[in-house]
Amino acid sequence: MMDGNIAGKKRVLFLCVRNSARSQIAEGLTNALCGDRFEASSAGTTATRVEPGAIKVMAEIGIDISSHRSKSVREFIGRPFDYVVTVCDESQPDCPFFPGGKESIHRAFDDPSACRGTEEEILDCFRRSRDEIRRWIENELAVRCGGKARGPID
Repeated sequence: MMDGNIAGKKRVLFLCVRNSARSQIAEGLTNALCGDRFEASSAGTTATRVEPGAIKVMAEIGIDISSHRSKSVREFIGRPFDYVVTVCDESQPDCPFFPGGKESIHRAFDDPSACRGTEEEILDCFRRSRDEIRRWIENELAVRCGGKARGPID
C-alpha cells in the first residue's frame, strides 16, 4: 500500500443526502470507467436504500450496482480519501460534509429520485443524471489522475 491507497489508486468518496441515487451512480461509474486508477465509495447523511431506477439505468450500460447498499458517512470516519465529492445541492441543509479528504470537490447534480411521472419519465430522469455524472467523471475526475476514462460502456 502506498500512502493509504490500494495499489496506488486514488480513493474517492461520493457523498449525498440519502446515498440512494447520485452517489451510487457515481461510485459505480468511477469504478467501471476508471477502476485502474480510482477506488470509489459512496455514502450519505442518512442511509436509506439504493433506488431501483439507479440500478436499472446502470444495468442498461452494463454496470451492475444491484449489490450496492446505502451507507452512512459515519462508516467512513477515520478513513483517508484523496477526493471527497459532494454531489447534492449545497443549499440543502443536510448535504453532508466529510473532513477526511485531501481535496474536497462540490459538483451538484439534479436528484433523479425527486422526479415524478410515468415509470419511463422517471427512468429518463435517472438516465439524464447518469449521463451527466458520467460526463463529469470522464472530463473532470479522470484527468486529475493523469488520463482518460476507459473505453465506452454501452
